[in-house]
Amino acid sequence: MTLMRTVMIGVGIALTGTLLAGAAAAQTRSTSSEPALSRSKGQDYPTRPIRMVVPFPPGAASDFLARVLGQKLSDAWGQQIVVDNRPGAGGLIGGTVVARANPDGYTIALIGQPHLTATLLSKNPPWDPLKDFAHIALIASMPNVAVVGPGLQVNSLSELIAQVKAKPGYYNVGSAGVGSSSHLAAEMFNAAAGLKAVHVPFKLLGDILAEMYGGRVHYYLFPLPAVMPALRDGKLKPIATGGRVRTIALPEVPTMSESGIPGFVSETYFGLLGPADIPKPIVARINAESVRLLKTDEIRNRYQQNGAEPAPSTPEGFYKVQEAEYSRVKKIVQDIGLKPQF
Repeated sequence: MTLMRTVMIGVGIALTGTLLAGAAAAQTRSTSSEPALSRSKGQDYPTRPIRMVVPFPPGAASDFLARVLGQKLSDAWGQQIVVDNRPGAGGLIGGTVVARANPDGYTIALIGQPHLTATLLSKNPPWDPLKDFAHIALIASMPNVAVVGPGLQVNSLSELIAQVKAKPGYYNVGSAGVGSSSHLAAEMFNAAAGLKAVHVPFKLLGDILAEMYGGRVHYYLFPLPAVMPALRDGKLKPIATGGRVRTIALPEVPTMSESGIPGFVSETYFGLLGPADIPKPIVARINAESVRLLKTDEIRNRYQQNGAEPAPSTPEGFYKVQEAEYSRVKKIVQDIGLKPQF
């Protein structure tokens, strides 16, 4: 338990620090690419619609982020950004679509932690998450939120821990699939709190919510934007968030660190990438426009109201985040004993 708790705390703190560094780098570097753009064909991009692949179904946190940013990119460029949901195999299907696409900038993806985990859980990974993609920009970070359904009459994280501890192996914890960010978050939370619960993976958000409403899945650690509608409707109860500080979206909900697990952080992040070999001027153009939009009040407010925090970066900054996170996720997968699934 101690080892897993230490790993998760390290992931959260190190990732947060990297995100902040990436965001700061974006402010100082984003303008440096503009002269290159003015001398290249990148300034003519885009001239037709762009496909933005999301490796998860509608309603997922990545889907929300993609649709908000995609609409604003469409408005800015006068070209439609088509969000293409390609769920399956923990993100491998969507990732494969992008890895094999023409590297012309007209197929990109908005991905999260499963982009890394999926290859670790594949018997024969179809691509390398670092080498086979062009890293464009970090987009947002967000806390996971611990929620409970009607099947658990608890009002705080400490009450949840006490109730689940009282009946080891009796309660069900849900996830968006083996190796998903919600699965890893649940495993690390259970380890830190000393809990034994039955992991129940799902493919569709609607199925997850239906099982929680019915009381058959008792608790879940969601990336916050995915579950905000259910929280606003009062159908599910948030009892703690995984950020270092309370989130603007749920200011009355304490953090996990405040709620009995000191130092525990449970966050995830999302970014834009494309197939390898996209011309650098096009990568720079997508990055510059995305960074500009992420700093606007409209996107910042929409993201924050739904539990996400804009975290714009340079392409190099996003690659460093991916590289560091890949090493950490690999260690977590090994620590909790996940085996190849696909």
